[in-house]
Amino acid sequence: MNEKQILERIDSLVAEEHQLRTRRVEGSIDPETEAARLRDLEQTLDQCWDLLRRRRARSDAGENPDDAKPADIAQVESYLQ
Repeated sequence: MNEKQILERIDSLVAEEHQLRTRRVEGSIDPETEAARLRDLEQTLDQCWDLLRRRRARSDAGENPDDAKPADIAQVESYLQ
């Protein structure tokens, strides 16, 4: 994925998150389903942001950003804030 594709994916995930929250408020989705999908969305968003940072770091270091690979969810979610 290039940077543009990653940003488009992020936009898509954020839009889905907003739709999910709207559906919950409208009562067309139950809280458990919403919570499970939100958790998946948040993890995927974290993974996308991490890949974007990896690509930019490689570029800043004069390396090929296309060599950056996405980290698995477990790794991304275990980063210290």
